[in-house]
Amino acid sequence: MYMKKCEQKFKIVSDKVPKGDQPKAIASIVEGLEDGLRTQVIEGVTGSGKTFTMASIIEKVQRPTIVIAHNKTLAAQLCNEFRELFPNNAVNYFVSYYDYYQPEAYIVSSDTYIEKELSINDEIDKLRHSATCSLFERRDCLIVASVSCIYGLGEPSEYHQMAISLRPDMEISREEVITRLVANQFKRNDIDFIRGTFRVRGDSLDIFPAQNSEVCLRVEFFGDIIERICEVEAISGKVISTLEHVAIYPATHYVVGSDKLEKCLKNIEDDMVAEVEAFKSQGKILEAERLRQRTSYDIEMLREMGYTTGIENYSRYFDGRKPGEKPYTLLDYFPDDYLMFIDESHITIPQIRAMYNGDRARKDNLVGYGFRLKSAYDNRPLTFSEFESKIGQLVCVSATPGPYETEHSDNTAELIIRPTGLLDPIVDVKPTKNQIDDLIGEVNKTIEGGGRVLVTTLTKKMAENLSEYLTEHGIKTTYLHSEIKTMERIEVLDKLRSGETDVVVGINLLREGLDLPEVELVCILDADKEGFLRSSGALIQTIGRAARNSKGRVIMYADNITGNMKKAIDDTARRRSLQQEYNKKHGITPKTIVKQIKNTLQITSKTDSTKKMTDAELEEFVADLRVQMDMAVKDLNFEKAIELRDSINALTKHKKPQGKK
Repeated sequence: MYMKKCEQKFKIVSDKVPKGDQPKAIASIVEGLEDGLRTQVIEGVTGSGKTFTMASIIEKVQRPTIVIAHNKTLAAQLCNEFRELFPNNAVNYFVSYYDYYQPEAYIVSSDTYIEKELSINDEIDKLRHSATCSLFERRDCLIVASVSCIYGLGEPSEYHQMAISLRPDMEISREEVITRLVANQFKRNDIDFIRGTFRVRGDSLDIFPAQNSEVCLRVEFFGDIIERICEVEAISGKVISTLEHVAIYPATHYVVGSDKLEKCLKNIEDDMVAEVEAFKSQGKILEAERLRQRTSYDIEMLREMGYTTGIENYSRYFDGRKPGEKPYTLLDYFPDDYLMFIDESHITIPQIRAMYNGDRARKDNLVGYGFRLKSAYDNRPLTFSEFESKIGQLVCVSATPGPYETEHSDNTAELIIRPTGLLDPIVDVKPTKNQIDDLIGEVNKTIEGGGRVLVTTLTKKMAENLSEYLTEHGIKTTYLHSEIKTMERIEVLDKLRSGETDVVVGINLLREGLDLPEVELVCILDADKEGFLRSSGALIQTIGRAARNSKGRVIMYADNITGNMKKAIDDTARRRSLQQEYNKKHGITPKTIVKQIKNTLQITSKTDSTKKMTDAELEEFVADLRVQMDMAVKDLNFEKAIELRDSINALTKHKKPQGKK
């Protein structure tokens, strides 16, 4: 984590070996990569081992890799799977860190300005910092990302150059290190010691890196010489290890050195003056004054604090980019020879293509009415052509490749045979009359047999109502929707797998890539309603959710069989026939995949290190918490005080009774 560039190799640690179509597909893609092919496709049915195939390719080519998925839930599942396959390598998770995000906007018709509102998930922010740090520290780095990887991020060389490199016996004063920490957006806090902060205790300087929340750094000084650098437990203060070198990266991805800051502020001010004059020349006095006031405030905040709300709107100045020039993104943090996989590419690629125009349309009003400088346009996602220019070599992975993959592919490898012998599910079509009563009967029958159920609907309202209705009938049901926080979505699916929940109802969140071997039944309501969610590709993907269970079944509720339904049913039957022939030839009896329920994404360990403390250490720690609680009460931060009080009450239970051993 704090060492020099690691030369460790990607190495799969698993009893699995390539089977079925996998050896041929792996060899084909690797050969294409070695021959310099720009775009290749892996066309693989659900359960054919696409993730293991990708991992095998990565192991053979030994290059830093990014795997892009179209939503956070799928990205989380992929990251967990890759971490199990590559336990000794740097497998990271990079998605949008917002649990809630209301972008800044201006509605002209009602003259309404909407301030940016957001809720940042601290856990995901750590994972993002861990990902970018890993790319600077080692070659065996694999990052699973959502499409947020095409959004602007701080300039990578500046981020890397701002890292503070410290070694024992190094001549540097404690004050100089503190100054550099502040420049890197670290804050001093001697009471509430959390990540992104530092504290001073005598000749020691404790630093909480942005990418961790359990382990902090202690730098011990003797005069102006660093005497020792240690990793210590944040809660107990116990020394874990001593370090010969540490690189402390900035607490935010938007950071600029003090030598460049004044120049950047001068450029911002010059552009503000020019744009204000342009508004005045058009007779837009209100817009001119609004822009002058807002930008002047931001400049003052940047000069005094080094940060301001909406700093990303000035990223072009900090990055040294010209107007219209593409922003730096996560892709710029990778070395030139990196490899890209796009999972479920038929969905992910159109999503990447659509990002730029939506962002531009929102900012037209903000810039046109004086809420932001024109530089706000340059805080944006990549256009699709810019994204393509960042691709060195690409492998698209999908059961139903889209037009882009078909047009650009230089080589296609098929994964039709499942090594497990599992068959595509049997698909039944039932009338919509009394469909809910029939659904309840089918669900209860499946639950009695120990299986789980997914139900897909067309609208959010119907999904909510159905979830409530099933719950009223004694069925443990959860509704999975877009408003559920990222880490909670993972928990919802884990509860389904473990049996805490028997049914999950959703709209389109259940289609691509979710690996749920316990799901025995998939029910598709309104299957004959034509549209995006009932296209042949969407239906094939939905059917595939039941293909990881030997008892897998799919029920489509429809009054007529549409062309999309027929294609999906026919393709499923064809693949089922091919798998049956393979199983008969090799003597394979299909068995449901047995897969451990494990979430490796929590960078914050839940281990209670207070249990390792002696009574004296525990008393000292509790006393420190009491001081923090009193400070919180004085600051009228009663929620924080209550949390600390509860922590104190829980910790005092560890204390041994007097006279007992």
